[in-house]
Amino acid sequence: MASVAQAIRMALHYGEKHLGVKDVFGQDVGAPLGGVFTATQGLKTAWNTPLDERGIISMAMGIAMTGDRCVAEIQFGDYIFNTIDLLKIAGNTLWVTNGQVELPMVVMTPVGAGIFGSIYHSHSFDAWASRLPGWKIVMPSNPLDAYGLMLSAIKDPNPVLYLKSKALMRHKGEDLIPGEPADEKELKAMIDKPVQNSAGWKPRWPDLEEYIVPIGKGKITHAGEHITIVTYSRMVHLCDDVAKKLAQEGISVEVIDLRSIYPYDWDMIKSSVEKTGRVLFVNEDTEVTNFGEHLAYRVTQECFYHLMARPRVLAGKNLPGIGLNPNLEKNSVPQLSDIELAVREIVAEVP
Repeated sequence: MASVAQAIRMALHYGEKHLGVKDVFGQDVGAPLGGVFTATQGLKTAWNTPLDERGIISMAMGIAMTGDRCVAEIQFGDYIFNTIDLLKIAGNTLWVTNGQVELPMVVMTPVGAGIFGSIYHSHSFDAWASRLPGWKIVMPSNPLDAYGLMLSAIKDPNPVLYLKSKALMRHKGEDLIPGEPADEKELKAMIDKPVQNSAGWKPRWPDLEEYIVPIGKGKITHAGEHITIVTYSRMVHLCDDVAKKLAQEGISVEVIDLRSIYPYDWDMIKSSVEKTGRVLFVNEDTEVTNFGEHLAYRVTQECFYHLMARPRVLAGKNLPGIGLNPNLEKNSVPQLSDIELAVREIVAEVP
């Protein structure tokens, strides 16, 4: 099975071959590195920029304003903060031009913890991103969704922020991407640049097919009856593990992978909460003004008479950064035991 990094790479190749992508760029995106996680390795349209995040976003906006499709990368989400004013302008361009100027641009960046990257390589950006009007925000949790969401992002006529988990870049899924060879060694031999003797190397792309994950559509990754967990990206796997463990005790947990945090699948959330009466929102961004808080508020407003317990948000600690020692990271962002404890407390709550 492909990894998330390989899935993104294949989606970008599909984009440049079939969807009109003419530029994929950012720091170390082009040869020889092909991206810090190799997600752009071997792409025909990939090129390198200076270490200038504002220049990268400005370039993407300029290309998109001409009508060309492009994918820009900020090497780590930790360094996207100094572009927020430009992201704001990109997001409101369609609105302020009365619908006359579309911006078909994708900005992708690795986010979150999980690799013990300390203070400069562990930040989340989802809460900040959700406050950027005019942008669609996607966060895949597995290779097939990474592929399908990237194709949706490329096809979208306006800005899409593609937030990929650093910790999931080597994660392999359970489903083949349409056109992907069944043998992962064969795939590796086709599209991964060899570590040695790579002079003159070119990828041999599989005959990939279109596969779309609609932006704004979530997925139930574990069906249940007693409590709903709403999550996305890396936390999906932790929540699924908790659901499987508690199922052995008769606690039935439904896990929703949002896949997009804006627009988000409110119909799926509402339907599940009305069924279970209990809900936990899990993500690793900091707990103050967390995106999950918005969802908890909306659940309280629109599902109040279905609730059997208070909605809860389990998020990262409100700290300036994550420390270098692995123990500091584990105490800063939700872990398996934190999710399990929260679920047990909510299920035990009696109205």
